Amino acid sequence: MAKKLAFDKLLFSTVIVLTAFGLIMVYSASAVQDRDAGVNRFLVKQSLAAALGLAAMWVAMHVDLRRLRQPVVVYGGMLAMFALLLATLLGPEWNDVNRWLFIGGVSVQPSELAKLAVVIFVAYQIHRQAERQGDNALLLPCGMVLAAVVGLILLQPDLGTAALICAVALLMLFLSGVRKRFFASGAMALVPLLAAVILTVDYQRERLMAFLDPGLEPMGMNWQANQSLIAVGSGGLAGVGLAQGVQKLHFLPHPHSDFLYAVIAEELGFLGAVAVLGVFALLIWRGAVAGARANETFGRFLAWGLTGMLALQASLHVGVVLKLLPTKGIPLPFISYGGSSLVVCLIAAGLILNASQHG
Repeated sequence: MAKKLAFDKLLFSTVIVLTAFGLIMVYSASAVQDRDAGVNRFLVKQSLAAALGLAAMWVAMHVDLRRLRQPVVVYGGMLAMFALLLATLLGPEWNDVNRWLFIGGVSVQPSELAKLAVVIFVAYQIHRQAERQGDNALLLPCGMVLAAVVGLILLQPDLGTAALICAVALLMLFLSGVRKRFFASGAMALVPLLAAVILTVDYQRERLMAFLDPGLEPMGMNWQANQSLIAVGSGGLAGVGLAQGVQKLHFLPHPHSDFLYAVIAEELGFLGAVAVLGVFALLIWRGAVAGARANETFGRFLAWGLTGMLALQASLHVGVVLKLLPTKGIPLPFISYGGSSLVVCLIAAGLILNASQHG
């Protein structure tokens, strides 16, 4: 491995800005939620997650990527991930789903960690096949692991995270040079599978029907999307002012997590909402540059995969808020409330920053 360079300071600053801004917006969006002894518990939990995530990011920035791509680490990580996902399915339900593990009073969402594990696994497989890029043998191990991980996540059920993991893995395989005809075949196989998953889960089917028919159940399944659009439209050009939003006052469900971008648009207006997208565009640009400059295949695809993960997740969140996609619980990276999501995003940023040191 070549001599390490200084990490990308612009990328580092972007991550810090997004994380700090997230704490401000979580406080604003959750200020009317339940409080304990006058303390905003959402802000406290998110601040603790930010501290843990920043420490994990520092470790990820300094870990030797050659050790991270050792088979014992890659395959051991995937086995641990399967164990966590299985334990989640066998654990207690919360809000009629099995998405969280409760350890010592702390909730952990293993599907968030699965994003990291899959990206590392696919980057390792591409690195292992580097001398035969585009070889069909690359698809077998990636396909088997992806099917197993996505299958376990769909059983929770969590269609949004499963779709995100699939999209990131496919993006990495596409960039590796896999022939396009395999993607066409995969798409043909996924369409009936996706339809079956949606049609067999009541709330997913109802959300799809609500998305296809905006006038359907305005006080029911379309309530979240309609309130989100009201929040976005109310912001105007410059917004109603930080912490002055109205839709978060028990009109917009989950304003501090699934619909935080709507609160941003209402309180900071079109200018603020576009500025947030501009910061994400800067993050994506620097992540792509870090991958392009990496001096080995694993680091390159690790950076590209993690950057793609953050970009796609942000796009899905914004798409749901603007009613361009069916309603799904997808957090906005670095900004939305959720400890597991924030920690994973900061670890991903640390690994991208690590790759930026090996140009």
